[in-house]
Amino acid sequence: MTEQASPPRTSDARFYLLACALGILTGAIGTLFHLAADQLLAWHRTMVAGPPTAVSIGLAAGSTCAMVVAAVYLVRRFAPEAAGSGVQEIEGALEGLRPLRWKRVLPVKFFGGLLSIGSGLVVGREGPTIHIGASIAAGLSDMARPGLVERRGLYAAGAAAGLAAAFNAPLAAVLFVIEETRTQFPYTFRTYMGVAIAATLSTVLTEEMAGMGPDLAISVPGLPPHYLIAFAGLGAVLGLFGYVFNRLLLWSLDGVLWIGRTTSPYLFPAVWGLLIGALIVVFPSATEGGEALILDLVQENWTVAGLFLLVALRLATTMGSYASGAPGGIFAPILTMATCTGLALGSAVSVFMPEAEHLPVAFAIAAMGGLFTSTVRAPMVGVVLVLELTGSFELLLPVLATCIVSNIVAERLGGRPVYEQLLERTLRLAGTPRPDEPGEHLPVQLGWDGRRND
Repeated sequence: MTEQASPPRTSDARFYLLACALGILTGAIGTLFHLAADQLLAWHRTMVAGPPTAVSIGLAAGSTCAMVVAAVYLVRRFAPEAAGSGVQEIEGALEGLRPLRWKRVLPVKFFGGLLSIGSGLVVGREGPTIHIGASIAAGLSDMARPGLVERRGLYAAGAAAGLAAAFNAPLAAVLFVIEETRTQFPYTFRTYMGVAIAATLSTVLTEEMAGMGPDLAISVPGLPPHYLIAFAGLGAVLGLFGYVFNRLLLWSLDGVLWIGRTTSPYLFPAVWGLLIGALIVVFPSATEGGEALILDLVQENWTVAGLFLLVALRLATTMGSYASGAPGGIFAPILTMATCTGLALGSAVSVFMPEAEHLPVAFAIAAMGGLFTSTVRAPMVGVVLVLELTGSFELLLPVLATCIVSNIVAERLGGRPVYEQLLERTLRLAGTPRPDEPGEHLPVQLGWDGRRND
């Protein structure tokens, strides 16, 4: 039996230079994407500003409908894999189960993402930037032709750089690769360092272009340790919420797919665009990704009933927006719903703890990590992401307790990571199910030095 040849290897210096270029390009393009999306969304808001009238509602509904349909057309016509978040596509590419057609995905994700975010759909910017980063990595790999291990390591580094650019959170981006793609990432010293380099340089470009500091700066003083029991209870609620969220998301995708097959693939996006457009005028808090709304929520005095109503509305609009087939992520909508839930539960609990003046806001911050954890099933990413986003490092223990309990409850309920389920659904629809045995999965066959173990 002949010995199987090792995959071609790239020198350390060359690989690290590729990681540097990847981080710089992803940071620049990702930040440009964010700034352009913010400008388009601001223009859209200005166009329909003022008290609700038949004219303003009609104008908003029509413009949103046109933008959503255009985004879905770009996806369906040129790059179907650019729909939704794209994280599952990257995980599939790391396993060798999905192609990463960067020449198609990169422009569709960029311009389609601008249309979907600018339209007011309830989607996040992190999904497009993560997919954009991995696509840039694929382009660099085609030019530099590194070995298979390094190529897939660059895919992961591009994804990390995209997440870092989205939230100005480099450490969470590195942890995301380690924790979320732990079964697909070809873990070697060089690929790990490549992820760290790309995420760091992407953040540098983001801060140079868009400013420094946490994206969602929220100041909350620390809390005594005996309050941790309350945060554990919050984690239990969010564990259930995340489990339900994942089930509803898959159900929504299947429902919209059935509608498209029985009527037209553009019927639901058009109708949903009309609805979201009307809501932009009538009840704008139920639309858009929600980053700006988070800051407004922690500063305004919403009633508990109003917050729970907002959670229900945003849950519905998130499901429809993601299922429409337009490019966009779910991180930002999840963080916004978590903020509403945390504020509502924190306000209720503070009735019994009147001495804890800042408990509702602390609950809101911890809830972001808890709901992220129960859906994505990456608790350490949830902790670090929330702390980097808000700058509330004094809440490390409360956030950690919330995420741990949320993860345990989601596991006990039988919940699975949302991107794992989305990838399986994609493979099933494509007629290429995941192999039963490890087979050629890189993490099974590669050692620390990147060479095959067989």
